[in-house]
Amino acid sequence: MNKLKPTQVIGIASGKGGVGKTTVSVNLAVALQMMGERVMLLDADLGLANAQIALGCQCPYNLSHFLSGQKTLEEITVTSRAGVRLVPGASGMHEMAALSGLQAASIVQAFSALDDDIDYLIVDMAAGISPAVLAFMQACPRRFIVVRDDPSSIADAYGTIKVLLQDFGVDEIYLIPNAMGGQQEGHQLYERINQVCARFLGQSIGYLGTVENDELILSALKKYQSVLEYAPGSGGSRDFRRLAEATRQLPPIAHASGGLQFFVERLVGQSKAESRTH
Repeated sequence: MNKLKPTQVIGIASGKGGVGKTTVSVNLAVALQMMGERVMLLDADLGLANAQIALGCQCPYNLSHFLSGQKTLEEITVTSRAGVRLVPGASGMHEMAALSGLQAASIVQAFSALDDDIDYLIVDMAAGISPAVLAFMQACPRRFIVVRDDPSSIADAYGTIKVLLQDFGVDEIYLIPNAMGGQQEGHQLYERINQVCARFLGQSIGYLGTVENDELILSALKKYQSVLEYAPGSGGSRDFRRLAEATRQLPPIAHASGGLQFFVERLVGQSKAESRTH
């Protein structure tokens, strides 16, 4: 494999909590892994980290051990049953929840030292738009926003999109309606939000696909599994496979918007290699 192949980095955010952002992050990671991609999941929800629960991973160490200098990124990383490599966040630690943008930047930079060939890095954000969340979102060339069809979720998703577009000038924002009554309902929700973005922010956002309401997704969570492992024939598994396929169809990003980037050396190496071939 060409060592210069850039890792596709995706930040998954929601604005408000409780809309299924971690569920989407975990199941999308597992779906991509099952399609033969090499996937790493960074649980960047540093106050209430729960990706490890959803993946059924035992994590002796987490990002708090990395930030304190006790462990390297490799030493805290664990591999789930499904093969996804997880960088665990810290749960129930107040000082981790109040991470500064500078500390977030040190985590981003640490990924450059990883030698692993990773096709996708998925970054599961904390809810809201704290300095750390915004630093992580800028460092991800692609951003997925999870939204439910309720007024507060829609308002918070729009608020997040507005900050990303207007304050940071980033692009590559895609919407994922979650827990919807059907694919058509999800697309209609996207259309509504996108019209508001186009009208008031002067920019459109992308649509990746809809996750329909499926009680087996919650049942899987209670068994510490992704729905793709727990009920591969379920509607939820079908939706996450569709999302993964839509993600794979997105064109690679060589020149990202935003500031500091994950795996920046791989992006630089890629553009150097491209300039030599032209």
